[in-house]
Amino acid sequence: MTKILLHSCCAPCTTFSSLDLVEKEFQPALFFYNPNIHPKSEYEKRVEEIKKWSELKGFELVVADYDVENWMEMMRGLENEPEGGERCLKCYEMRLKKAAKYAKENGVELVTTTLTISPHKKAEVINGIGREVCEKFGVEYWDSNFKKQDGYKKSCEFSEEFGFYRQDYCGCVYSQKSR
Repeated sequence: MTKILLHSCCAPCTTFSSLDLVEKEFQPALFFYNPNIHPKSEYEKRVEEIKKWSELKGFELVVADYDVENWMEMMRGLENEPEGGERCLKCYEMRLKKAAKYAKENGVELVTTTLTISPHKKAEVINGIGREVCEKFGVEYWDSNFKKQDGYKKSCEFSEEFGFYRQDYCGCVYSQKSR
């Protein structure tokens, strides 16, 4: 099995995504780097849930730093952008860059993300950002669209089956306000 670093935004989105990768004969290692999540109590809930999933399925899990100050600095001037706009693109880039850097430093040749499971996000845009940042770090990005094959619906079903907390906003303070 080929090891792949799966940037994971939360346990619900990771359920189907990680199992789909296993079905495709990958060995996913989960990488939780989400400094966008606000407030810190929300972040901590999501960390606990991803830990439960990784322990349940035996996946390696890396929880990177909660670099919220750097995230806020990167978003300065983009506070009023609509959901899915420039702010979101910068956020995807920041998180995928961290995943690519980690992969390079730890000998993992492939990277992908759970972000493509959301029906509110464009897989082709996220994959384009992923390819671009991974190329800079000398690792390969694996294009995904986890919402295919009813991935999002199945992630909701898995969340219910395993009793996972399922948030009702993407994570950042701006998406929280707009929900």
